[in-house]
Amino acid sequence: MKFNISKEIINISNELKKAGFEAYLVGGCVRDLITGSEPKDWDIATDAKPEEIQKIFSTYAGATADKPATIYENNFGTVAVKTNSEDPKLKIVEITTFRIEGKYTDKRHPDEIKFAKTIEEDLSRRDFTINAIALDLVAYSVKHETQKEKKNYKLQVTGCEITDPFGGQKDLKAKIIKTVREPEDRFNEDALRLMRAVRFFSELGFSIEEKTFEAIKKNAELLKVIAQERIRDEFVKIIMSNRAKEGMEKLEETGLLKFIIPELREGIGVSQDRHHIYTVWEHNLRALDYAVKKNYSLEVRLAALFHDLGKPKTKAGKSPNSTFYNHEIVGAKMAAKILNKLHFSKDVSEKTIHLVRYHMFYYNVGEVTEAGVRRFLARIGPENVDDFIKIREADRIGSGVPKAVPYKLRHLLFMIEKVKRDPISPKMLKINGEDLMKLLDIKPGPKVGQILAILLEEVIDNPSGNTTDNLELRIKELGSLSEKELKKMAKTAKEKKNEFETGLEEEIKKQFYVK
Repeated sequence: MKFNISKEIINISNELKKAGFEAYLVGGCVRDLITGSEPKDWDIATDAKPEEIQKIFSTYAGATADKPATIYENNFGTVAVKTNSEDPKLKIVEITTFRIEGKYTDKRHPDEIKFAKTIEEDLSRRDFTINAIALDLVAYSVKHETQKEKKNYKLQVTGCEITDPFGGQKDLKAKIIKTVREPEDRFNEDALRLMRAVRFFSELGFSIEEKTFEAIKKNAELLKVIAQERIRDEFVKIIMSNRAKEGMEKLEETGLLKFIIPELREGIGVSQDRHHIYTVWEHNLRALDYAVKKNYSLEVRLAALFHDLGKPKTKAGKSPNSTFYNHEIVGAKMAAKILNKLHFSKDVSEKTIHLVRYHMFYYNVGEVTEAGVRRFLARIGPENVDDFIKIREADRIGSGVPKAVPYKLRHLLFMIEKVKRDPISPKMLKINGEDLMKLLDIKPGPKVGQILAILLEEVIDNPSGNTTDNLELRIKELGSLSEKELKKMAKTAKEKKNEFETGLEEEIKKQFYVK
């Protein structure tokens, strides 16, 4: 077989060979090479001990004794080697000493790790057969050098010996996910492997071998002992795969979903109104599927999956005349709880929650004024317009509607383009709080915010009023009002109905909400 292997990997294997040690590519990179995919990362296994690896690479790639090229800060026999590569995936390559592992009392980490003598012993501890294949980097012959990019050289090599004691190549060819030896043992060692099986099913498009599948179902509850960060990482990989919808279905089928996001299961079997032919569960998955096919971002995919989370809790009446008042508010709170539990980053969480909270916007040509469009922009943020349109597309297609972007949405985009330079936030006013305080000779306090809120509402209604002269005149007029009057006007300004939401309420009342 021929493999395109990065020059950095060949150089590292040569260094190990010169020192009298073995060098094998192992894990996912071997699986990717055999299937013709681009490896996401590169892992090398060797019989050299960590201290020997550190010595061999102490001055590698221009490093010095004072600033070595190696990092060894773990208890797993893994030494990281800096290569100075231009490729981010090859800047640091991990080299791990052959090892075998003891019992997994906590279902997460081995109680002890011992160094092994052979690659076969090392492969025996791995999760699935397709990941338990090793490629001998010592027994290769270079045929010719290819240059994929100017600074990314690869060597096309042949003659690599493949070590495959558990039939991984056969399972790769058959597209089967199967554990190394007994599945019960593998899942009891590290319960995250339960999710990893579904992740590989989703990423690779493989099927899960029956015995392995039954063991996942039987041991699904073991997932409760796994750290939420590890669960999140596997969940994200499923969501970002090309078969995310199928992955979510498999999580439910195996019984894993109730230990990850049980809230999603509340939509199973919950029928909707006359404009939805699918249950809430099916609709959410179909919306996700659309976002995946369009290669949308993680936040948009999460929001597509979560956008109707609140429907089961807010359902009133019998289908097809059901209503789901405020389901977007309830859903946003549920999404916040889920994302917090799984320890998603603040940026991802805030964006996803925002998309869920305001995905229910109403727009009918001729019914929403330019001021209404400005208020809509102020509510969602101009920078989020594209993502809200994407969520609406996913929502529509997930409902079984054939057209993702109807005339209404195209007209809304036209209106947004028309008003996008108009003032929609206090920062866009031609006067600020400091100017206001100087003009009225007052100190910071509630009065400043109240007047600014009133001014902004007036300018949203009439952008031509956003001039320094006009605003100064209005500030003097408002400054002469009593505290009670100002407070009432400011409250009215902040609570003024967004036309998108007002129209939506009317449509729902008529039982004629059009997605």
